[in-house]
Amino acid sequence: MINRRAFGKMVGAGAAAALLGNLPSLASAARNTSFGPLRQINAGVLNVGYAEAGPADGPAVVLLHGWPYDIHSYVDVAPLLAAEGYRVIVPYLRGHGTTRFLSDKTFRNAQQAVIALDVIALLDALKMKKAILAGFDWGSRTADIIAALWPERCKALVSVTGYLITNRESNSKPLPPKAEWAWWYQYYFATERGRLGLEENRHDLAKLIWTFNSPTWNFDDATFDRTAAAFENPDYVRIVIGNYRWRLSLAKGDPRYDRLEKRLAEGPVIAVPTITLDGESDPFTPAGDGAVYRGKFSGKYAHRTLRGIGHNVPQEAPQAFAAAVVDVDRL
Repeated sequence: MINRRAFGKMVGAGAAAALLGNLPSLASAARNTSFGPLRQINAGVLNVGYAEAGPADGPAVVLLHGWPYDIHSYVDVAPLLAAEGYRVIVPYLRGHGTTRFLSDKTFRNAQQAVIALDVIALLDALKMKKAILAGFDWGSRTADIIAALWPERCKALVSVTGYLITNRESNSKPLPPKAEWAWWYQYYFATERGRLGLEENRHDLAKLIWTFNSPTWNFDDATFDRTAAAFENPDYVRIVIGNYRWRLSLAKGDPRYDRLEKRLAEGPVIAVPTITLDGESDPFTPAGDGAVYRGKFSGKYAHRTLRGIGHNVPQEAPQAFAAAVVDVDRL
């Protein structure tokens, strides 16, 4: 594998395609606007909407989006991986897009463990024993949890911003002021005013966060609007508000998952092969080139910092993200 410093310089110079062998060039890869027809499948308490690409018998890759994003974060990554022979699954998380709860009576829970269990249920429904898991934001946290607690279901891991499993006790402690400021919407959502603001201004609020999270990414209105359609899900506000309030211990989870959350609060080490990615321009990237979370990964490991890239790594740097998936499989 190329060393981290050389990789970073090449990405910063716009030459990431040199790392990818037979994968299409970045210019040809970044023209996709849709996945085509989506699929639906009952999985656990959800009917999950998902995109699929690649051969049905290829090694499985599940790509997990964050907030305020959706499956289109991977609209350029999926065809790159499909061209390499992978079966790529890109699901809408609960509360997003075409994913729906099967019952109106189901608790609209958004704690970290239950979102990971959604993905396990999806793997079961698709009859996938094991998959490479890759994600950013909520998707990183979800993939980290599965890799930590159910490593038999995770062949390898690509995690943007490294180790994101939440310990709510640690999360109650203040951060340096600049870091707290970056999380302004988390505290906004702790209030009824914030809930109403998300309900009434979900489009404009998300666009503002995109701009803040990715200061070097000049996305156009059409790109944003494709994703914003996913925010019209009837459970979107309840899931988003519930997730951020749960992290701040302002909302309860489901007692059935207390044992899982206790294990996660202990900060379990991840042993599966892992590549972590940081966007250099992401306001949430910790200092130290991945050093702050390096001890949480005990298996084969590599870290890459992507120069000039913000928070939405797969959509801003699809070739670098796809390269990480291919490379982690070879670890």
